[in-house]
Amino acid sequence: MQNPEHYTRAFLIIQQDILNLFQFVEPSDVNNLTYSYRIHELLMRTCVEIEANFKAILNENIYTPTYKNGPKAGQLRTEKDWKISDFKIVNKTHHLDDYSIELPFWKGTENIRTPFLSWKNNGELSWYQAYNKSKHDRLNSFEVANFTNLIDAYCALCILLSSQFRHVDFQPGPDNLTASGYCYFGGGFGIGDYLMVDYPDDWKEEEKYDFDWTKLIDEKERFEKIDYNNI
Repeated sequence: MQNPEHYTRAFLIIQQDILNLFQFVEPSDVNNLTYSYRIHELLMRTCVEIEANFKAILNENIYTPTYKNGPKAGQLRTEKDWKISDFKIVNKTHHLDDYSIELPFWKGTENIRTPFLSWKNNGELSWYQAYNKSKHDRLNSFEVANFTNLIDAYCALCILLSSQFRHVDFQPGPDNLTASGYCYFGGGFGIGDYLMVDYPDDWKEEEKYDFDWTKLIDEKERFEKIDYNNI
């Protein structure tokens, strides 16, 4: 992806704003339905960033969808007309529905989130539906932009970035070899060292690839594009 720091930096800013929100809304099951203008704003920003990541993935690879019906049938659908149904194709290559995120501080039982799990059974993303409803009709759908949908969207954004960059944030400063002490939470932290990421372990052999730098070093194109048109 071009300029990956553009996407990780946006996530880090959103994450800091959500951690600031935790000073006023305790991360807890009992606050799942809490809603406010601040929560609404953060849900909008987070989902816009999710859309930006999906579009970047599709643009970096091969994806040229066309209109199926109507006066534009056969014409190219540009990214301004892409929807969640377009983004869903990324799940086939990135296994987003097999990721889970654990929040380190949470009172209750809902500290582990699987925001893309419903895609496994071709279902809808409830948090994304809430984002769309509240975006287009805030007056009548303000309350669906609530705390639990914000947390699911936040975890979804972390998954998207983790599926591309793992825990690398591309921020300034050297990567040093360090020795760290005991971590109460056991590690496995994602970008920004707050959320804990559980990666998929169900990759098929044909989905894996070899990395032979002695061969790649002589190639001009070191990254093969995914042809999403034929997936």
